[in-house]
Parts: sequence; C-alpha cells; structure tokens
Amino acid sequence: MRYTTPLREIKGVGPKLSLQLESAGLKTVMDLVQFLPRAYEDYTKVMRIMDLQPGKVVVQGKITAVQSQYVRRGLHITKAVLEDNSGKVPLVWFNQPYRASHLKDDREWVVAGEFTFSNRRYQLMNPSLRASDEIIESGEAIIPIYRQVAGIKTAKLRSLIEEIRPLIIMYPELLPDSFIKKGQFMSYAEALTALHFPEDMAQIEQARKRVAFQELVELLLAAELNKSDNAALESWQIPFDKAGTKQFIMGLPFALTGDQRRAAWDIIQNFEAGEPMNRLLQGDVGSGKTIVAGIGAYMAARAGYQTALLAPTELLARQHAETLVRLLEPHHVSVGLLIGSMNKKSKEELKTHIADGSIAITVGTHALIQDTVRFHKLGFVVIDEQHRFGVIQRQKILQKSLRRDNSATEGLDSPKHVMPHLLAMTATPIPRSLQLTMYGELEISILQEKPAGRKEIKTRVVSPISRAGLVADVDKEIAIGRQVYVVCPLIEDDVSEIKQASQMQNSRDVKSVTAEYERLKKTAFRHRRIGLLHGKMKAEEKETIMRQFAAHELDILVSTTVVEVGVDVPNATVMIIEGAERYGLAQLHQLRGRVGRSDHQSYCYLVPTEAKQTASQRLKEVAKSSDGFYLAEKDLEMRGPGEIYGRMQSGQINLQIANLADTKSILAVKRAIAWARDNGVNLLQYEAMKRRVDTYRRLTTLN
Repeated sequence: MRYTTPLREIKGVGPKLSLQLESAGLKTVMDLVQFLPRAYEDYTKVMRIMDLQPGKVVVQGKITAVQSQYVRRGLHITKAVLEDNSGKVPLVWFNQPYRASHLKDDREWVVAGEFTFSNRRYQLMNPSLRASDEIIESGEAIIPIYRQVAGIKTAKLRSLIEEIRPLIIMYPELLPDSFIKKGQFMSYAEALTALHFPEDMAQIEQARKRVAFQELVELLLAAELNKSDNAALESWQIPFDKAGTKQFIMGLPFALTGDQRRAAWDIIQNFEAGEPMNRLLQGDVGSGKTIVAGIGAYMAARAGYQTALLAPTELLARQHAETLVRLLEPHHVSVGLLIGSMNKKSKEELKTHIADGSIAITVGTHALIQDTVRFHKLGFVVIDEQHRFGVIQRQKILQKSLRRDNSATEGLDSPKHVMPHLLAMTATPIPRSLQLTMYGELEISILQEKPAGRKEIKTRVVSPISRAGLVADVDKEIAIGRQVYVVCPLIEDDVSEIKQASQMQNSRDVKSVTAEYERLKKTAFRHRRIGLLHGKMKAEEKETIMRQFAAHELDILVSTTVVEVGVDVPNATVMIIEGAERYGLAQLHQLRGRVGRSDHQSYCYLVPTEAKQTASQRLKEVAKSSDGFYLAEKDLEMRGPGEIYGRMQSGQINLQIANLADTKSILAVKRAIAWARDNGVNLLQYEAMKRRVDTYRRLTTLN
C-alpha cells in the first residue's frame, strides 16, 4: 500500500463505499491520512449528574425509561433517562431509531454530548455513548470525531483509518530537523499519529500545534515567495509629474481625505521604483477608492502609458467609467468602456483605438481579457473586487503589457513582456491576520476615512412581527423624496431553489425577490413606484431599471444582492435586508453601504426570517458597529476566510487546524521563516513540502 493507492483498493472498501468517500473528496490513502478529526470525546472526564453545567459534558450511569416513536413523517425521536447516584438526566436522539434496541441491556454507559436547555428543560441532545466495559477493554478513552461523510458511519471511517495506520506512523517529514528543533515540535508523523490515535488530551494539543504551524508555514512561505518573484520582474518606470498631479487634485470638486492622499502617494512611489507594484487598496464602502485609482491612471496617461480597469459586472464597469470620464476628460485624458453587451461594430472600433494608444484608460468586464484586445502601452492595471476573478483571469490581463525592443541582429521590433503595475481594490476590509497570510505578497493601502459630510447609517434589527412600524418609517422617507432598497435572498418562489436555501429551519418563509415585489405593489407600498432587479434578468433590463432608479423614476428597488457593489444612488437612504440572518457580516456591511452615500441621514433595517432570530449575534454586531474592519475581523472569527478571500480560492485553502484569525501565531510563524532564511535553512528541501507550497502559490498569487 502507498500514499497514492486509491481507497477502492483498501480492504473493506466496496464500490458503494468508494463512491461515498470520493464524493467527500477522499480518493487516495493520502486524502484519508490528511482527513483529521474535528473534535474528540474524552471519556476520562466523567462528571456527576448533579454537577452538570450547560455545554459539552461526559456522564456515566445506567439507562432507563427508553421510548422510541415516529412523531411525524421524516422525524423519529428516541428518549431515555440516564441515572447515577447523584441524579437523573434526560437523553434525546433524533432519527436514530436503532438506539432503542441498543440501550435495553442492563449495562453501565458513558455518555458524551451537549447539555442544553430545550423544550423547557435541560437534557443531553443527540449524545454519543459507549459501554463502560468496552472502554476498559479497548483502552480507548479518547475517541476522535471526524467530519461527517454522508452515508458512512463513524465506526466504519475509523476502521479504514486503522487499516492505513502504518502509513500514518511512517509519514515523511516536511520540514528540516533544525527548524523543528528550534520550535520544539514533535515530528509531523508523530503529530498525525497522535491526532488519529490519541493517548491523552495533552498529546492532542501538542499535535494540533505542530499541524497548525505546518499549515501556516506553507501559506506564509507561498506568499513570501510570490512577493520575491514579483520584485524580480521588470516593470515600467512611470515618473512623478508633480505639477500636473497637483493641478489635477486641485481641480477636483471635493477635497481628498488624508487616507486618499497617502494611498495616492504609495502608488506614486511604486510607479517610480522600476519594479512592478503589487498593491491592495482596501477601503470601506464609500471611502473613495475610484478617485485613488483615477489619480494613478492620470499619472500613467501623462507619462504616455495606458490603464486597464477590470470590474466584475457591467453595472460596476459603467459606474467606474462614468466617474473617470467626469474626472479625467476635462484634463484631455480619454476613457473607453468595453463590455459584453456592446454591439460588434462599437467593440471593434474601441479595440482599434486601444491598440493604437488613442484611448488612455479602458474600463471593462471580462471582455477586456479576450485575446483580441491588445494595448499599445499598458502600464497600469486596476482590478476592482479582485476576489471575484480567478487567478487565470487576473494573469491574462497582466500579460497584455508588451514593450518593443529594437533587435540589433534583425533590425526589427521584437515584443517583450513587461509586468504592468497592479492595483487590486476591495470594498471588503481585510483583517490583519489575512493581510499577513493570503495577502502576504501584497503591499497594502487602507482607506478608513469617509468623505466629509457623510453621516453614520442608523442600523437596527426589526422583528418580522414589527413590520407595520417599519413600513410607516420607510414611507416617511419616501414622502420627503428619498429612495429605498429592499434586498431578498431568493429570486423566485421555486421549490428547488427553496430547498437549496442554506439551512433554513422554515424555508417556506424565505422571501423571494419576485414575491416581495408583487406583495409590496399590492399592499403597503401600492401608492409608490416600485422596480425589480435580479441577476437572471437580461443586461439591458438591468441597465434600464438601474437608470430609472438613479433618475428617481422609482421609489423602491426590490433586488437580490446584485446591488451589493457598484450601485451608487446618493438619494437612496433606506436599506431593508430581508432574511438578514442568511448573510455574513461582511456582506451585510456591503449591502448597508449602498445607502449613506450623501449628506442625508440613512437607515438600514435587518429583518430576520423569524422573530426568534432577532437576537442573533451576527445581526447584533452589524447593528452596533459601522466599522467595516471590526466587522471583517468578526466575520473571519464566525465564518472563516471564504467570505473575505473569495469563493474559489478559499475552498482550496485547506487549513484544518490553523486559525486564520490568530494574528499572534501568524507573526510567530513569520519570525520562524525569517530565522530559516537568515540561517540558510532551506524549507523546501523536501519534495512533498515543495508541492504543497507550490499549490498555495498558485491559489494566492495575483500575478
């Protein structure tokens, strides 16, 4: 047996089990070795029933009063009572009918589970249990709990891992001995063995530290190597035109914030350095990222270089183009817009002007990435909401920068690739810990100040049963000339779509955007002008609706999260988010940022699906804070990096133990990597480690 051996060849794995394992991403022995337990049941810490406190507990005693019944179709409940010499505690299992026959013999049981208040009393919900004599006989007092694999019992999974135990024990080391000794870590093989076959909790803790350290080393080393490679590339040297830039900034219809000035200066210094800029501009909603990018584009144009601004949607591309035209064309800097919905003739004309250099700044969507788009002298690339683009898409736009060198031997111009300067922009503030890991290759500029005159958005959670008061407040805003967004989770009341609604206990109550649009037209706001917007509409339809809303031909826009970015209607002052508990903190903050874009007082109402969900911690956090950076940290803590880093990459950043919110550990690993570099220790001397780091390099690079 080898690490590359398919699991279907392992003893005890038939065709059905093989498919079940494969659907969970477990295809080879290596996959199973790396499939680490998510938790442990420690049967050594038994408590008396009378001493139980809410939370995870372990108790021992005899089980009596076993009852088993189907309550309704699809729901079976098994109830029992556990007794020791100090008291009794109820036990409840859902959809585990086999428990009843299992519990009828007169044995001593050790029960582990969550002691919680439910149905007006404290009880143990869905506990696991083992016979006391079995624990003594096996010597296994600590049991690993693995992520559930559909259709496979935990016992079967553990037997398969037992089958490959020799390969776990002999797992090759990934880091040099000197590096491991300095950190006083156990070997990687010892760590994997301890996690799969633990002897005590102290051993598990040491093993988790080693694996977490390993995971962070791989991620941070990948970012550092990407950064080093980027610095070695050749780029355009764009000189700083001090007089021209000063004149441009003085001509703006508003004063720059201090953060905007600092970010612009960062870009100016990078342009002059001669190596490619690789900078992330993170600014909270409404902080003015486009003008900072515009200053860079203006400087590039003054020096004879072109700029490409890549946006994820046509709506956002149009928004940027309109802003840049307003700011730059008075200074004789031409701006073009290239999007998929343009007719063929217009596209071809624009491509000709881009290729001959007569268009200085081109704003576009994925249409900009096409092979038929060629630039005359591309020096600056701006990618907005960069996490919405894949690595290959980002690389394609960066590869459009060519320089023609005179060949001494052939007397002809030969194209040579030069890396353009890159500014990636995001409206989702990046937590400090992610800046050090997934964004470690980037220099970062932060916009936290909001433009002068902006008021804080008043945010509150509104129970669905208090909707009448909400309607009255919103109607008052409309009466004084303001506009309203209503955001709903689903597009239409389709059964298949509702079934997919993420873990809703009562999915029938999930609001669809079409149903809400019809309801508002017939009831509370039938006297108001209402529009409908969602992602399945044709581009022209969406553009028409947005133009109508921007021109105040509509009072209310009922929409999906398509309005999350790129919609700028200063007159809109109310945001109502239906089913608010379904969104992450970062997304709720983004949606809230569609209002509060003028000097008018704005409001955001978070309406959960059910009244009992009004107290959810996530919604409380959004209501109490308008600080996007604070909310980003909380989002990372609650949901992991996926919301912030982007769907594609985060799904493949497989950190099972390391905590990306743990800035202290991340800094410790950075120091360890620096020590290795300073002392000539090659962290990539083992091929297995090199492969793992290379995978992360491909996933995290912007180039």
